[in-house]
Amino acid sequence: MIFAIEEINKNPDLLPNVTLGFRVYDSCAVTQKALDGMLWILTQQAGLALNYICQEKPQIAAIVGPDSSTRSIVLARILGLQRYPQISYFSTSPLLRDRIQFPSFFRTIPSDDAQSHGLAQLVVHFGWTWVGILATNNDYGQQGAEILQAELAQSGVCIAFSESILTKVANKNAFHIVEVIKNSTAKVIVVFSNDANFAPIVDEILKQNVTGMVWIASEAWSTSSLLFKKKYYGILAGTIGFAVHSGEMPGFSEHLNHVHPSRTPDYAFIKDLWEGVFGCKLFDKRSSMNSFGNQTWWCTGSEKLEKFYYGYNDVTHLGISYNVFIAVYAIAYALHDLNACKYGDGPFIHGTCINVLDFQPWQVLQYIKSISFQTNDGARQYFDASGNPPAQYDVINWQLDAEGLLQRTIVGSYGPATTLNQTLVIEVDALQWPSGDNQIPVSVCSVSCLPGFRKATRQGEPMCCFECIACFEGEMSNETDSIKCNKCPKDYWPNENQNGCLQKEIEFLTYDEHVGGSLGIIAIILLIISSIILALFILHKNTPIIKANNRFISYILLLALMMCFSSSLPFIGYPSTVKCLLRQATFGISFALCVSCILAKTIMVGIAFNATKPHSGLRRWAGPQLSYTVTSVGTLIQILFCFTWIICSPPFSQRNTHTKVGKIIIECNEGSQVAFWCMLGYLWVMATICFIMAFLARKLPNSFNEAKYITFSMLAFLSVWLSFIPAYLSTSGKYMVAMEIFAILSSGASLLFCIFLPKCYIIVFGHDMNTKQYLMNRGTFNKCD
Repeated sequence: MIFAIEEINKNPDLLPNVTLGFRVYDSCAVTQKALDGMLWILTQQAGLALNYICQEKPQIAAIVGPDSSTRSIVLARILGLQRYPQISYFSTSPLLRDRIQFPSFFRTIPSDDAQSHGLAQLVVHFGWTWVGILATNNDYGQQGAEILQAELAQSGVCIAFSESILTKVANKNAFHIVEVIKNSTAKVIVVFSNDANFAPIVDEILKQNVTGMVWIASEAWSTSSLLFKKKYYGILAGTIGFAVHSGEMPGFSEHLNHVHPSRTPDYAFIKDLWEGVFGCKLFDKRSSMNSFGNQTWWCTGSEKLEKFYYGYNDVTHLGISYNVFIAVYAIAYALHDLNACKYGDGPFIHGTCINVLDFQPWQVLQYIKSISFQTNDGARQYFDASGNPPAQYDVINWQLDAEGLLQRTIVGSYGPATTLNQTLVIEVDALQWPSGDNQIPVSVCSVSCLPGFRKATRQGEPMCCFECIACFEGEMSNETDSIKCNKCPKDYWPNENQNGCLQKEIEFLTYDEHVGGSLGIIAIILLIISSIILALFILHKNTPIIKANNRFISYILLLALMMCFSSSLPFIGYPSTVKCLLRQATFGISFALCVSCILAKTIMVGIAFNATKPHSGLRRWAGPQLSYTVTSVGTLIQILFCFTWIICSPPFSQRNTHTKVGKIIIECNEGSQVAFWCMLGYLWVMATICFIMAFLARKLPNSFNEAKYITFSMLAFLSVWLSFIPAYLSTSGKYMVAMEIFAILSSGASLLFCIFLPKCYIIVFGHDMNTKQYLMNRGTFNKCD
């Protein structure tokens, strides 16, 4: 304070021709004495004399102090009644923001709520979600802890424990607190306390050998000399916290070292300082050497403070001293503005101004409210509407140097980034933690859930304590500590780790795979064989074996079989809408034509043999017209049925995402399952009738009785489609399609080979059997052509 006043008085640009003075009163950290001192300063009376001032001018412009929030509240209530300016340098209680109760109170240290906000950001910055809190059981500790807990709760941080340090108890309930710390899994502990109240806790921690904790210090002990002892190094090394911002005060170190009792004989505290530092006694008329004993000697006056380190001349961390420095300058700038006022521009009625040597405290108050000045380090100083300065702290880290000594190192800052919010800046690489390295410690109740899992809180425990449960099938989570698993978008499916979505595999029967390619090749081969047989039949159309079995129906049957084999090909490849619409109808009509032709052949075999009997009435039905009629009617019924199916409930292409996990089956929805099975049922009924008739006619006499071959072919046809039903219903996707193709090809092949292979053998190799005489000698010749 003296340094700031002397500097101001030497500055010709600040309060020119005005000299500042001061009065100092030691409250001895007692509220009653602080109140006495305030009244003494205001009234110049030793006794209590409210509203009575006997001092002569110049009068007191403002009061700087006290350092305690409790004492500041007591003084501020009285000073506020008279609108007397008061600027505290270390009162941090949020209660002092109330301008109704404390209209003339200001401070140059941020409020505890600003510190609590900053410490909460510090905890969140390092990802700690499980922390403990220790706080003294006074306004400073309890209010700071309350605000901190609220801030941490909003950020998702849980409190492992919150314990009060009992200031009125000798050991500060240290044993209980240390037991709580030992039993907790939290590795980070925030301490709202001054050094004197926290020291017994540290002693008990040292006694019980509790190590590995990260201590987060409030500004009240972050720069403490009391705790900066070698025995505490193993416990407090790695401590990180906020310290009151220490700005630049050029020349202050020289000022401290230049102090000498002879220069300021009226300053009693300098005498006490000198005697305390050098362990000697300054001579005065009231003292004698005998009164001090043999262990004390007279001070010579030649002692040098700069040669003696006592903490007194350590200017590396002078946050509180800097706050006093700023408080004095704030008053000086307010008086400077008051002195520089021009009539008409003043803040009072009619723009009047006040004489700097004749003012009222409330008039100075008006100027203090609006001051704004820049410090040596470029920071802007002002008071907001609540009397608070810009919130600014240094982030301090207690680090062991190469020689094993503990150092307080500034590793960051917390201050105003804009007028709307605060910002925390930390040099993470410059930090040293209790482990001795720069690896950020972990303090969590439960380890974070990886993507692919979700959090499930434990019953009766804070939300930071949870279990990690894997996402259910079909769900995923792609964030750490996700609270729920989500389904992937349509057409997507979780990957193997369930931490992302992949495009579902598209499935349909293609020519590129073995099943689809093989069936396609078989279909083409059967189509070619059918074409060869048809060509062979046309080429030998006049031979007895061809003419004996209704060659035109044989041609139609071969063409129908070629259509059947061709109808299997649209089942392979992408199921487009056109394919879905036509493939089942094509297949049904083709097989209906085949079975109708075979049914016509069977009927004609029976009629041909029975027509040879005398007086038989079947002779008139032995012509080819009956075959064409049976074939046409049998096929037309299926055509009408399929046409109705397509019109009323047409098949369509669809994307099936439910049948198989992780796959999209591109398939044809038949539109009406009833229609599909009715179509197959019609074929099965015709095939059954054909089988029965052929079976009855199998023993009719003839060299080449076609009925027995038809019996075998229909038996194979019925067996294929009978086994097709359970196989078809038990499969899905492309294998269901492959099963239907296989049924088409196998049933068509059975018809082709059972009916036409024997005839082809006779045509190619059995020339002696392919004669009219051979056929006539063995039985009745069926001349249907």
